[in-house]
Amino acid sequence: MSDQLTSIATHYHERTKYHPETIATKNKGLDWSKQPSVFKQYKVGHSYDLTTYLSEKYSQDELAQQWRRLSRLLICSYGLTAKVSTMGTPLYLRTAPSAGGLYPAEVYMISRGTSLLPSGLYNYQSNTHSLIHFWESDVWSDLQEACFKNLILEDTQLAIITTAVFERSAWRYEDRAYRRIMLDTGHLLGNIELGCAINQYRPHLIGGFVDQMISRILYLDPNQEAAITVISLQDVSNGNQISFNPPKTTIFPSEIHTDYPPIDDGELLSYFHQATEIRDPEPSLFSISTSDPSSLEDKYNFPFCLKVSTETSPLDWNNDLIDLENTILKRRSTRAYTGENLTLDELKSLLNFTYQSQDYEKTDLDPNPDYFDLELIETFIAVSGVTSLEEGCYYYAPKAQELRQIRFKNFRQELHYLCLGQNLGRDAGALVFHTADLQKAVAKYGDRAYRYLHLDAGHLGQKLNLAAIYLDLGVSGIGGFFDDQVNEVLGIPPEEAVLYITTLGRPQRRN
Repeated sequence: MSDQLTSIATHYHERTKYHPETIATKNKGLDWSKQPSVFKQYKVGHSYDLTTYLSEKYSQDELAQQWRRLSRLLICSYGLTAKVSTMGTPLYLRTAPSAGGLYPAEVYMISRGTSLLPSGLYNYQSNTHSLIHFWESDVWSDLQEACFKNLILEDTQLAIITTAVFERSAWRYEDRAYRRIMLDTGHLLGNIELGCAINQYRPHLIGGFVDQMISRILYLDPNQEAAITVISLQDVSNGNQISFNPPKTTIFPSEIHTDYPPIDDGELLSYFHQATEIRDPEPSLFSISTSDPSSLEDKYNFPFCLKVSTETSPLDWNNDLIDLENTILKRRSTRAYTGENLTLDELKSLLNFTYQSQDYEKTDLDPNPDYFDLELIETFIAVSGVTSLEEGCYYYAPKAQELRQIRFKNFRQELHYLCLGQNLGRDAGALVFHTADLQKAVAKYGDRAYRYLHLDAGHLGQKLNLAAIYLDLGVSGIGGFFDDQVNEVLGIPPEEAVLYITTLGRPQRRN
């Protein structure tokens, strides 16, 4: 058994850190012939082709309009946008980025029974942009029970469930893949949020549910796939609005596991995920610790540090958010930067879209999008090349809307090293680091906090992705880095566990 009272979440995070001394052992040769398929197939079920509804010609027919909104929502969320030829299996790119192009998520839909979709279970087939109706019985009451009778499910007819097929990522990234899977799912949540706004749905994010009940509803093989999030979809077309106040929190804690056996490499991911599950169907047994009011204030407010305001006007996505939809569909991860500077105005716009959702109302976006708990996420920015902004490490204070410099230094070479020698770290104008106090998060939400933290970090990362593409900048997320050295180099407190890095810069253009 473990010899210290260390939560399995903390144990997992420490075990899956990259270290300079051992990183070579992580770079094992891959057997490409054994790479899992990134598409799930169903041999039975009725298929609904959604491709025809992407055309504008259906806009005058009311029923077709409903199909068009659903079709556009799904293609914005996780649709295919390109096919890249390789020496082996082609690489299919989607609207949401994924580490290594492995796309571990699956998107399911549950219908209560609508004019479009009969009641039952559906899987989104991204390779054909279709929905396959693989189970025709009503399961909505089972979904409600699994989600602790969440009130939002009383007033909605559709729900999306995102799942993770673990082996798709573990094949390459081994036990550390769990981090990347949650970040990738966070990217998907960002797309779902914005795709819903474009198509007149309001998504309500549910993170607290009885995991095994959801698995049974979807007929998942628990050894291969597991539910990660539930999103209830409220139709807000024709001025429909929610008729009650949704619950303030839709996440619950899991247990904190401190008594666990030695776990072999290769088995840690599966063991850890099971430890994050909620198993008890009685929500009254759960309690979430209340936050200290002082913790709700922006941190690292040193009296003499350089402070730079980031207040700016919100991005204009044009009528009907058409520019946002086009940005989602053309998004690509940048492969190389020129090393040229960003402007301070560009950085301000990136931060505004990512963190200042109160400004969304000016652009027809939801000013109160759902996250799990952003109070647990901290943001640091390493500035290497931003015009009118001194080089160094800054803490971003979202409530005050300002950057607070905590270290003076040009970090280009160190960032190259921290990002495992990737030139993206060296040549970017700025790198955004999302961190969290892991012990504080576990105390609040149990080991399941690890999911919530990485899902929120990925969600924020996708906002940065889309804002950067809209501004004609380069952007790429990095999930592989030397964890401890990030804190040392940037001067970030050691209790801040690094979750995710997003690089931003001027992209190199191919001739």
